[in-house]
Amino acid sequence: MPARPNILWIVTTQWRAAATGYAGDPNARTPCLDALAAKSVNYTQAVTPHPFGPFARAALLTGVASPENGVRDYFDPLPLTARTVAHTMKERGYATAFFGKWHLAKRDPTAPLVGEVHAKMIVPPEARGGFEFWEGFEGGFLLNDPWLHGTRMAVPVQVKGYQSDVVCERASDWCGSGFTPDRSGASENVSGVKPDPQRPFFCVVSLEAPHPPYDAPAVGVKARAPADIVLPANVPRGGEVEAKARRELAGYYAHVEATDRAIGALLRQVPKDTVVVFTSVHGDMHGAHGLFRKGWPHEESVRVPLLVRVPGVKARREDAAVSLVDLAAMTLSAAEDGSLGIQPSHKATADAAMRPTYSRISMPSVVALPHQCDRVWRGVRTKTRKLVLNADGTPWLFFDLENDPLEMKNLAGDPARAGEIEELRRVI
Repeated sequence: MPARPNILWIVTTQWRAAATGYAGDPNARTPCLDALAAKSVNYTQAVTPHPFGPFARAALLTGVASPENGVRDYFDPLPLTARTVAHTMKERGYATAFFGKWHLAKRDPTAPLVGEVHAKMIVPPEARGGFEFWEGFEGGFLLNDPWLHGTRMAVPVQVKGYQSDVVCERASDWCGSGFTPDRSGASENVSGVKPDPQRPFFCVVSLEAPHPPYDAPAVGVKARAPADIVLPANVPRGGEVEAKARRELAGYYAHVEATDRAIGALLRQVPKDTVVVFTSVHGDMHGAHGLFRKGWPHEESVRVPLLVRVPGVKARREDAAVSLVDLAAMTLSAAEDGSLGIQPSHKATADAAMRPTYSRISMPSVVALPHQCDRVWRGVRTKTRKLVLNADGTPWLFFDLENDPLEMKNLAGDPARAGEIEELRRVI
């Protein structure tokens, strides 16, 4: 592999760790990701630092957890002064590009979250995180026919097609064979932004799917019947929670399948020596423990897929604790020496014996949207344990993940676990 390889991040939204064929989900049809996993390091214990979009995206790009990165509330923009991985990679000679969902600009909290108001909102150049080329949208949750703007487009232009297909195709034009004629009708003035073949590239492809609305069409995929969905044991049976979970998951897995197809098409176009990262900013509860959406500290919300394919590095399962807040440092390591150096986000004063074994998770504020988590919390997760504290420091949840992976029994009040709880509390 070259000393400075091309690097591609594929970042999805609401794709939980278990929802892939390679992870054993009987509902998931993901042949392209299964093929990628067969050539990748599979970080089986990966988590999002914050199971909600803006907080997680800010941490992902800056390598700094929220709210220290400037994003404390849902409508907080990423500060214009924030230093991102794009700045770091450009300084090391990389051409940098971003395609797709941003969700870090200043937004109107009174505007509808779903629809063209947010989809057509312009992210100004100074708010694009330091990327040299930027083409995307702030939000809007339009999984079909997205509105795009950016370096080539001064105003938003609607591009027909399934969103994941559209974004992946345009990204493949940039990091694959070069720009093709723009079918959207936007300007083709790409002077200074088309990647120089003498420079390696760092490209982020940010996809909204499989985020709601789950009943939106997933072009080319027929959704299964809700009754055919296989539910885990932690989804309550026999009532509206089960019915809603089945309805949602039927659409969810259709978008998983359609987005897997789009990712496969992108991967076929990028140069063979490209380091490829696949992940998601958070998951979705989908009825587990009777809950829906994200923000919750449960596995369905905080656990995310993380595959890293490095040419010349043998595929393997990696059980070390890793968080998306570490991904910027891991990418820098790959750029400098081709390694997969993990730089866990731990305090320097933490117990040295604990450092390779835990990741911090938190929600810095309550997001006042339906079904989201109802409290501020902070916690720590290891391969075998998870402790979550309320804002006042009292234990809320403690799970023995080794013996209870579905988190069916909260042990926070068990006197026999007091020593374990105190040991984990020291590193939160």
